[in-house]
Amino acid sequence: MSRRVRHGRTSRRRGQDAELNVTAFMNLMVALVPFLLLMAVFTRLTIVQLNLPSSKIEDKPEPPAIELEAILRADRIDLEDRGKALISSFPKKEEQYDFKALTQKLREIKTSFPDIKAISVLPEEDVNYDNIIKAMDAVRSLTYRQDDKLVEAELFPDISLGKAPVIETSVNEMAGASQ
Repeated sequence: MSRRVRHGRTSRRRGQDAELNVTAFMNLMVALVPFLLLMAVFTRLTIVQLNLPSSKIEDKPEPPAIELEAILRADRIDLEDRGKALISSFPKKEEQYDFKALTQKLREIKTSFPDIKAISVLPEEDVNYDNIIKAMDAVRSLTYRQDDKLVEAELFPDISLGKAPVIETSVNEMAGASQ
């Protein structure tokens, strides 16, 4: 009895179906689907509205009466009129920025300049991301209670983000600090 050898093919008979082993695939799906569903609950995506500087030079007839900058320093928040004058400074309280005081001061400014909608938030390099977002929320709007309802008032919704200017220190201050 001699057998015939076929090259490149298995010696199965025609018409016989091969059985697929889907156990490993089913185990993967049983573990992967609940994991992905749980991760969807813990993942939250938030979009922050932000105005980035444009590369176009636009013709502006006149600059606004006030150009606000909220500068987040390591130990305080400075509220300035773009390089002209320091409006107010809010030191940290118990190692936390005083965002409530910043919002109240911006509310006073908004009553004087109701048409102004723009502000720049300028954090120093060592300010963490969470505090930057809190500052943006504080300058964007104000939430207060009126007639047992929470009311949200718009402050400065057009927020630009940039880098804080470096504090200039004089030679005399540096010499006094080293002694």
